[in-house]
This record gives sequence, C-alpha cells and structure tokens, in this order.
Amino acid sequence: MHTNIRGIRKLLVVAMMAGATPSAYADVVTEWNLKAGDVVVAAKLPPGMPYRAMAAVQSAVYEAVNAITKRYPADRVKLDAAPGASLEAAVAAANRVMLASLAPAQQAALDSAYQTALAAIPDGPAKTEGIAVGESAAKVLSSLCADDGADAPESYRPYTTAGVYVPTVIPDAAQWPHRKPWLLISADQFRPGPPPSLDTEVWARDYNEIKILGAKNSTSRTAEQTDVARFWEARVPTIYFPVVRSVADQPGRDITRNARLLAVTGQAMDDALIAVFDAKYT
Repeated sequence: MHTNIRGIRKLLVVAMMAGATPSAYADVVTEWNLKAGDVVVAAKLPPGMPYRAMAAVQSAVYEAVNAITKRYPADRVKLDAAPGASLEAAVAAANRVMLASLAPAQQAALDSAYQTALAAIPDGPAKTEGIAVGESAAKVLSSLCADDGADAPESYRPYTTAGVYVPTVIPDAAQWPHRKPWLLISADQFRPGPPPSLDTEVWARDYNEIKILGAKNSTSRTAEQTDVARFWEARVPTIYFPVVRSVADQPGRDITRNARLLAVTGQAMDDALIAVFDAKYT
C-alpha cells in the first residue's frame, strides 16, 4: 500500500514539472471532469461501468478539443472543426451527449449543467460550431464503445464439483475479460501467475498477516494503514481523478494537454479493470 502512495507522489512531481503554453480555457476540461464524475456516481452504475463511462467521456472531450486546437495528430477520431470554434461549447456538448447515453437517469442534472454552461457562452457561429464538434466527437466515441463487449450477457460459471457449495451472488463484471481494451493489446497482456497453493508456507503467511492486520479491532494495524485501506476500498473513479486534476490545474497547462491527460488516465483505469477481471476470473 505504501508503495502505491509513494508512486502516486512521484507521478505528481514528474507531471507537474511538464509545463505547457498557458491558455484561458485551461480549466473548462477539469471543471467538466468534476461534473461528469458526480453524474456517474449518482447514476449508481453496475461494477466496472463507472470506469468505462469516464474513459469514454474523457476520450470524447479530448477528441473534440483536439479537433479545434489541432495540437496532436488525429488518431482514434478524425474530425473537422471550423477555425474559432468555441472550446467551452465543444467540451460541454461532448460531456452532455456521452453522459446522456451512459447515465440516462441523470438527464435532468446533466441538462441543467449543460444549459448553465451554454448560457455563459456568447451566441454566434463559434458557439454553434463548438457544439457541433462536441456532439460529433461524442457520437463517434459512442459508436466505438457500442461493440466493446461491455453489454455482452453474463456467461460466467464457476468451476466446481458435486457437493461443493458455490455462492449464488451474481458475479461482478463477468464479461470484462472479453472487452475490447483502449490501450492494451489484449486483456491477458499482463496476466499474473496463479496465487500460492493452500498447502504452502507462503499462503499460510499471507493468510495470517491478513487475519492479524485485517481484524476489525486489530492492535497491529496502524491508523495510517487503516486510512490507506479505506481509501483503496472505494469502487468509483472519482477517488483518482482529483489526483489528476491537481496536476492539470497547475500553472502553465493548456486545455488540449489537460484533455489528453484526463483521457489517457480514464482509458488506463478502464484497461486496468479489464486486466484485473481477466486475472480474477482466470
């Protein structure tokens, strides 16, 4: 656990040292990232789906922004945007279209946030073009996600024998090992080896360690270890994006770089879950 915390601190230091051209729009992407996270959490999506949703939303936002600024070569999506298209309108529209399809139960809250954002943008061709670019990016990403395997029917059946009890709880994200990743070559690209056998010293050592440190009233666990465990117990992506926004909100950042950072972070988190479920079900 402590290794993970140190790793995050190192990542923050390195990322904050990477500057970019300042921009007046540098926070519209992070502001909508916060709103999108609230919408996804409020929607109470099934396990795994919040990470997929945030990856899709941030990917659409990046594609819309990059179509206007043309900072990076077009990769996944090729869009044309008229010069001067509103970045604020594009970001708002991309979020609205993607979230409306992924979290329809939050339509009212989403529409309210969208209308508030648009009211602050002067009417005109720039606003109209920005909305069109954002909607186009979201529609393309929705099409890419439509056949990624997330909506496949649950087909997992545990291996067992007659007389051996198997819990009847519905499996979480059983189709995730068969999903199409964003960045990974395949779900099993980093599949780990099996856990230690039940008759090994390693298994006994780990079991006893978990029993001692994990007891409700453990006298061996420190307060910091308890806090760390509670932090990593969270099952929604909103515990990670504030860390990323703390980098994106540093002086010297620009909107396209922030959009790209949030997109690849969302994709990496979603891919990580694909790999995790592949390993678990294997």
